[in-house]
Amino acid sequence: VQLVESGGGLVQAGGSLRLSCAPSVRTFTPDAMGWFRQAPGKEREFVAAVIWSGGNTYYADSVKGRFTISRDNAKNTVYLQMNSLKPEDTALYYCAAQPYYSGSIYATGNYHYWGQGTQVTVSS
Repeated sequence: VQLVESGGGLVQAGGSLRLSCAPSVRTFTPDAMGWFRQAPGKEREFVAAVIWSGGNTYYADSVKGRFTISRDNAKNTVYLQMNSLKPEDTALYYCAAQPYYSGSIYATGNYHYWGQGTQVTVSS
């Protein structure tokens, strides 16, 4: 299973972008999906996640109130709506999936499948 991301780009501070992520196998339904990001010289960090059955969502403190994660059950697609973007949001954003929920959604090691990453650049 591959995860295919789209929606990154260049935007001015205060602007918005929406990222999408869908599995290459349409019948693949994960237990949880998340978004992570990695800026140059920094470690990959958790951004947001959603538990597929129930729809519970989780966010990093740095994006709460600005980013929204959502899912489309029919398309097995997860979205990340990013509003009020800041230059410090600039990073390569990765989609990730847990085929079976590990009980934790914050650590990269709990995710089995990863996308190739999509670049988000926010100019000041």
